Formats: sequence, structure tokens, C-alpha cells
Amino acid sequence: MGEDEKLGRLYEKFSRDPYCSLLGIKLFELKRGYSKVGLKVTEGMMNFHGVAHGGLILSLADAAFAAASNSYNQVAVALNININYRRPVRAGEDLVAEASEESLGRTTALYRMTVRNSAGQLVAVCEGLVYRRSEPVL
Repeated sequence: MGEDEKLGRLYEKFSRDPYCSLLGIKLFELKRGYSKVGLKVTEGMMNFHGVAHGGLILSLADAAFAAASNSYNQVAVALNININYRRPVRAGEDLVAEASEESLGRTTALYRMTVRNSAGQLVAVCEGLVYRRSEPVL
């Protein structure tokens, strides 16, 4: 199987993630070491302050992180994620998260994730570290 075909099969697999489907997270783009995902924020995703729950924003960033870090068809599992929230999000807003590889090693890799609203404003920025196991995703 060629690299483009493998990446296409990974895209299809990641697009069927049950947790992402539950939240309405869609995979928009996948490249080696990079992904872009998005969702529409609904009323049911609000916290008691009337803004999007921080766990939702982290879930979106984590979905991008998972796709980007597993894009080499090598199982990668999260060791750590740090998140900094910068702006509140209201129901009805569209959010986009991008994950980009910062450093790729034999057994670990570091990624930076950003979450932005539809106006392009920074909602959150994250850093994630994965452990790269020896088995393939597919």
C-alpha cells in the first residue's frame, strides 16, 4: 500500500472515531504530523457560566492531536497535554483546532495545538506529548 493510500485509509478510520462523532467533531484535513478538525458549539455544550465547557475545547484539541500524532500509521498514545484557555466560546460558534508536529523522535513526539473561533481568534493553545509504540494503526 502506497503512502497516499495509507493516509487516506487513516483519514477514514479517524473520521469514524465514536467519541468525536458524539461531539460532532469533523476531521477536515490530515497530513503527516498535521491535522485540522472542527465542530459547532451547541447549547448542550455550555457550562454553568454559559460558555463552552473547557472539556469540550480540550476534546477538540485532543482530536486534532490524536489524528496528527497517529498519521504515520504508528500507534501514538498521549502522555501529557497542557492547555491554556484564552477566550470564552458561546453556543452557535464554530471552532477549528489544528495540531502541528514540533518534534518527532523515535519513541516520543511533541505537538502544538491551537483552537480558534470562526473569527480566527485564539480560544486555546495546547502542547501534547505522545509515546510512539512499535505497532501500526492499520
